[in-house]
Amino acid sequence: MILQVEQVSKRFGGLQALQDVSFTLPEGQILGLIGPNGAGKTTMFNVISGVYPPESGRVIFRGEDITARPPYEIARRGIARTHQVVRPLNELTVRQNVMVGACFGRERLSYTAAARIADEVLGRVGLAERADQLAGSLNVAQKKRLELARALASRPYLLLLDEVLAGLNPAEVASMLDLLRQIRDEGVTILMIEHVMQAVMNVSDYVIVLDYGKKIAEGTPREVANDPRVIEAYLGDPKLAAGLLEGREEG
Repeated sequence: MILQVEQVSKRFGGLQALQDVSFTLPEGQILGLIGPNGAGKTTMFNVISGVYPPESGRVIFRGEDITARPPYEIARRGIARTHQVVRPLNELTVRQNVMVGACFGRERLSYTAAARIADEVLGRVGLAERADQLAGSLNVAQKKRLELARALASRPYLLLLDEVLAGLNPAEVASMLDLLRQIRDEGVTILMIEHVMQAVMNVSDYVIVLDYGKKIAEGTPREVANDPRVIEAYLGDPKLAAGLLEGREEG
């Protein structure tokens, strides 16, 4: 397993954001993390990436206990993330934004090497022609790709994606899903938070559902989409299950 989350709990004052959440993520898979707003999904990302220490529990990454280590140490071990609200460095160019990821990532590359990696990654995400533009001039879909490019430039083993599909139109969603599958097929494991249900159900190998900080279900996309607890807490309509799985290739 590349990632093991063991009995993690996190509280903010009177709010129990996470309660005894455990799951494992095999290397080379895409794991979808879903649930209503306020379910604890981003808090879980923040615990994994070192932003918040948990009250209890452990995070094991590639066999090492990384619980409560600072974010820069975790990034250097090979975990990269995107944010729900995109955060480009607006006064830097697109290329320079991606170079930041390369310089401070797992390989801590030199300026020259970071520039080369940045151009390579920008080509993969479809932003090569915009490399010399200021990041602040990009539209929402382009900023999402820039956020992903900056994370990829850090050469991660594990990529944490926080609503990378939000705000995209159907064609942009389809293009992004193709890119995520390609990234997974090249050996990068992905843990993704997503509210675009049909997309996450079609790209994920396995799905975990949080509600009020607790894990209420886990399984294959088909198992989760048909789970009465998930329908009640999140999906709301049993008829949605078949539609969410439409077009999924079962392998």
